[in-house]
Amino acid sequence: MGAVRQGWLASAPPRHHTGRIMTLAVLIIGLALVAVTALSRVRSARWWIRAADFPRAQIAVGLVLTLAAFAPYASSSSIADIGFALALIAALGYQLSRIWPYTPIAPRQVLPATPGDDGRTIRILIWNVLMQNREARAFLDLVHAQSPDVILLLETDAWWDEALRGLDGAYAHAIRHPLENEYGLHLFSRLGLIAPQLEFLVEPDIPSVRAGVRLRSGDVIVFHGLHPRPPLPQQDAEPRDAEILMVGRQVKPHAACTIVAGDLNDVAWSDTTRLFQRLSGMLDPRRGRGLFNTFHAGYPLLRWPLDHVFHGAGFTLVGLRRLPRTGSDHFPVLVDLKYTPEDAGRHETEQADRQDQAEAQERIVEGLDAATRRNGSP
Repeated sequence: MGAVRQGWLASAPPRHHTGRIMTLAVLIIGLALVAVTALSRVRSARWWIRAADFPRAQIAVGLVLTLAAFAPYASSSSIADIGFALALIAALGYQLSRIWPYTPIAPRQVLPATPGDDGRTIRILIWNVLMQNREARAFLDLVHAQSPDVILLLETDAWWDEALRGLDGAYAHAIRHPLENEYGLHLFSRLGLIAPQLEFLVEPDIPSVRAGVRLRSGDVIVFHGLHPRPPLPQQDAEPRDAEILMVGRQVKPHAACTIVAGDLNDVAWSDTTRLFQRLSGMLDPRRGRGLFNTFHAGYPLLRWPLDHVFHGAGFTLVGLRRLPRTGSDHFPVLVDLKYTPEDAGRHETEQADRQDQAEAQERIVEGLDAATRRNGSP
């Protein structure tokens, strides 16, 4: 009992080699999880810092397990034990505060749609195909089964461009921009497209798409699809953040009738995505409904929500689903929205203040500068 009163961290119980190893392992794991949590709070675009934004759910589970292993042996009279436990609890509280809005027990940000007036509904499928994936037949079968109105595909190359010719009969409107750099883009629509255009907002080899979409009711909405470059070694997050925030500012004047979708290479709870929502007035239908983790499809324990659908207050939600894997490292996402501008006032949208506007401008400038340096422009 004396060892316990001195504190578990001060004298490893029991006094076996195994006990000391367990004590050391719990200490190292716990401190590492606390350190990664603290790192994620640092306002920096460095890739190795922003990577800490992604696995918040996994870190939270790790903190719970560390607390469970530590609690039976901790001493309430040991300052070291108390400090260690408080650090674990604080880190866990912070991680849970970031992911809690995306759990089914949190308040819903988007109202459910009421039945009727199907002419104002739109079904959208978004999917990062994984350029090396060659299971196009499985995807075409999925499209046939789900019958979306609009399809946004990312990472499409020349092989995929040819494989997707099977959609031409059902989807009369299309924007095709295959690339061999993992940033190709295809947009297919049964509904009429108005003034569709490709945009290269930050980098000359990273396209996004914008188009008006005429619903069956005759109403016109606006659709933006994007796939910014992720933070990676030798590639920090400035260009990604700049593109996301530029789109946020771009859609603000017509936010109520706008949908923004794609693989943002960012998670729903990041500072950038939350700033995007305040800048744009966009809503996230996942809030209060679930995480809808879409990447990595091949590793169940290492998944987070990279693929997004945001929309303005003029939409209500019919349904949101993650579809089965079809060969890619991303799951497809299917969303059914109903255009109900009369309900816009019933949604609570976040608004950017002057500090948000200044931060967004600064980060956009930094992202454009970083992209210029990366592409070797003067």
